[in-house]
Amino acid sequence: MSEMRNEMRSKTQNETRWAWAEIDLDAIQHNIAQLRTVVAPAAVWAVVKADGYGHGAIDVARAAIAAGAEGLCVALVSEGIALRRAGIDGPILILSEQPPESASEIVEHRLTPTVYTRPFLDALVAAGPTSLPVHMKIDTGMQRVGAHPHAASALAASIAERAPAIRLAGVYSHLAVADDPEDEFTERQVKRFDGALASIIELVGAVPLVHLANSAGALAHPGTRRSMVRVGIAMYGISPGHGVDDLSTELRPALALRARVSYVKMARAGSRISYGRIYKFERDSNVATVPIGYADGVPRRLSTNGGEVLIGGRRRAIVGRVTMDQIMVDCGDDEVRIGDDVVLLGSQDGPDGVQTIRAEDWADQLDTIGYEIVCGISERVPRFSRRSIEG
Repeated sequence: MSEMRNEMRSKTQNETRWAWAEIDLDAIQHNIAQLRTVVAPAAVWAVVKADGYGHGAIDVARAAIAAGAEGLCVALVSEGIALRRAGIDGPILILSEQPPESASEIVEHRLTPTVYTRPFLDALVAAGPTSLPVHMKIDTGMQRVGAHPHAASALAASIAERAPAIRLAGVYSHLAVADDPEDEFTERQVKRFDGALASIIELVGAVPLVHLANSAGALAHPGTRRSMVRVGIAMYGISPGHGVDDLSTELRPALALRARVSYVKMARAGSRISYGRIYKFERDSNVATVPIGYADGVPRRLSTNGGEVLIGGRRRAIVGRVTMDQIMVDCGDDEVRIGDDVVLLGSQDGPDGVQTIRAEDWADQLDTIGYEIVCGISERVPRFSRRSIEG
């Protein structure tokens, strides 16, 4: 049944558009299982914000929960509502305070808000909940959002005063440099957090959930795992950073970005190609046009930073400017046909064995991070979730 479903999806994607993303839900489940083993006995919560980092939040959330994730994390109220409307139950934590006007939706859809200011507490209470769980975020040095460590106990007291409408279900912070295990700042953040947590516990008692670790923290800093960890990029099989590459080797990339050749022509030596005519052919070359461009999430900077794709199991250079809807690929003397498979991110069998291009490869070429690469794949690229085993 699973193989038939995948064949049907493959046929559909070929008929609608010759560019698509394949999401391997088995890889998501493998990565969750691997991370659960690493962080045990801490629980794993899966971060599925930004449409599951471009992988499709609903399918990823279901796969993560099936693999043992005990909760989900999102950035926006709308993201949490979409999960609820898809029939996904269980805790969904919103990772920052939201506009006060959204309080009633948070309550209605049983979302767990993050809090760090009294006005937002008041907005939640005014929405009329009963025993709504909230998580307090403490700013231990990221300096983005969160209560100051010295103010944390007073905020905890404010939450207790607003019972039974709301209750303190969790306390957490976020690590700024966990992907660099040699940086001492992580330890400073942990000390600040522990000091604030101790003051909270002294004032209002034990807190059910305590969490510090993101993906890098979960992999590299055992002392940050606490009662739960929030895993984002690692769940998708992408290393959180080069400092933890050695701890990410068991993770499997879950996304492949694929296309098909839409046109083939011979470019003569000395001719130039695409906008700005920045690329000059040094010899006669077979050039494949591929119907995917920067509007789909193929960064335009790949034009001048060594961008490659796989065709026929060989690495082929992107030549000329990446355009909004198309790229051109130099295939040299090799024969290439309309309809040939193109891999932008992922693996392909070739004469010299399996070749792979990872999101981290693009990130290194463009001086960015793998997060930006996968999150940048636009909505107009169809996603097709697949599994090798029916489940």
